[in-house]
Amino acid sequence: MTRRVEMRWHLRQVMAGRGIFQTSELVPLLADRGVHLTRQYVHKLVTTPPQRVNVDLLAALCDILDCQPSDLLEPVVKQAERTKTGTDTAKEGLGIGELRPIRATVRRPREDR
Repeated sequence: MTRRVEMRWHLRQVMAGRGIFQTSELVPLLADRGVHLTRQYVHKLVTTPPQRVNVDLLAALCDILDCQPSDLLEPVVKQAERTKTGTDTAKEGLGIGELRPIRATVRRPREDR
């Protein structure tokens, strides 16, 4: 088993806890702090977890929402299952075991002239 770390994004929940229910309310608040984002980008930021977050954006969100970065981002460790490749047959006993292919015999035609 391998460990996989994912980040959960709680921006929408923290916004709701502070009484901000529309993503468009966040645009002027971010602009006041020097972070200029489009209304569409802010909507995407709130509704889907981002792959990367700019530190200035994270600091502005924490200032607006009066929270810590750990309130917005939560690391979650998951145990990832190993994928079966078809070659891992020793454990299940479904392999060919001791069976091996029979050696081929090459037969050449006779030259009867």
